[in-house]
Amino acid sequence: MKAFFNFFNKVGDYTSNWLLLVVRLYWGILFAQAGWGKLQDLSKPIAFFAKLGIPYPELHAPLVGYTEFIGGILLAVGLFSRIVSIPLIITMVVALIVAHGASLGNLAGIVKETPFNFLLASLIVLSFGAGKFSLDYLFGVPGNKSK
Repeated sequence: MKAFFNFFNKVGDYTSNWLLLVVRLYWGILFAQAGWGKLQDLSKPIAFFAKLGIPYPELHAPLVGYTEFIGGILLAVGLFSRIVSIPLIITMVVALIVAHGASLGNLAGIVKETPFNFLLASLIVLSFGAGKFSLDYLFGVPGNKSK
């Protein structure tokens, strides 16, 4: 019986690195694209942030844009993954509260919101690190304990 469980533990250890790679690449690229889109025409996110009542939208729009763009690139390549996931998590929590607050009381509604999926991906990387297929692993960044 122990051999049976050991086999599945080895399979899980092997596939976890591939899963982390897919999560990082997919969501990192999407983060970078979202940030790049905001930075291309800051007037749109500034107007949207102002409409939502976010203070100093002309400051926060580029801050969010650069956080998503640079954070997404770092997430995709797996460099400083756990560190960069923190500002991404904060950005997505604020987006959920401010822009999607009506969905917060409804679990089925909140999981359909785009920021929730970005938040979930960032939480996965914060919790499990970047995995073996990352620059964190290659450079021996502390905290990347993936097998």
